[in-house]
Amino acid sequence: MASLRSVRYAVAKGDGMKSVILLRGINVGGHGKLPMKELCEMLEGLGAANPQSYIQSGNVVIEGDITAAAVEDAIEALKGFRPRVLVLSAASFIKIAADTPFDEPVGKLLHIWFASAPFTFDQAKADGLLAPSERLHISEQAIYLHAPDGIGRSKLAEKMERLAGVPCTARNLNTVRKLIEMLDA
Repeated sequence: MASLRSVRYAVAKGDGMKSVILLRGINVGGHGKLPMKELCEMLEGLGAANPQSYIQSGNVVIEGDITAAAVEDAIEALKGFRPRVLVLSAASFIKIAADTPFDEPVGKLLHIWFASAPFTFDQAKADGLLAPSERLHISEQAIYLHAPDGIGRSKLAEKMERLAGVPCTARNLNTVRKLIEMLDA
């Protein structure tokens, strides 16, 4: 795949603009079970065209315009729980990915936290949690953490949302790259 920096910032196919939907906290440890087939059918019922999911952790590319609240409401009505949902235009998603400040690290070692709203990051607390091997970058729309020892060992990763002060959901670079491929299909 081409470098993220070389990806164009706008992707539109067919009649509709594409969006990426990221769900937080589904299909984890037996909680928040939501099969992707059901999610895609639900999204079609909300007016999305051509929903395509990637892995079972709530990553969907759609054509159409759906709000996060509409998806949250529909999941709550269908499944009885309300996950956090983030809807990003293809252009926004790709720009956040392309703005990765680190030289193309191994995809599973770089995580991007997509923020649901503008945030003020507690850099002082983050600096106290950052391991010597880790690199952190904060942008207006996202938080980037390169954790070469693994995200599960990172003391900073587990506190990221609290440090941002707004709901966030993270994806590793491999997942981000796959979603960009799906946007471009």
